[in-house]
Amino acid sequence: MLTVNPHFITDKKGKKISVVLPIKDFNALMEELEELEDIRLYDESVNSDEEPIPIEKAFKIIEENRKSS
Repeated sequence: MLTVNPHFITDKKGKKISVVLPIKDFNALMEELEELEDIRLYDESVNSDEEPIPIEKAFKIIEENRKSS
């Protein structure tokens, strides 16, 4: 489990309006989010009805898309 050390910024009434994190905690959160996104995309692809394509063909498609962008 990821542990963060947030510092809250409050308004005059004491309501939390922002949070400040040490860069180490922010980077760790971003890594966790990226990993969760990878898991979500994997689950989505496994549950898809689309037919898988060979990795070489996928790389070719990606490269063609990069050139046309």
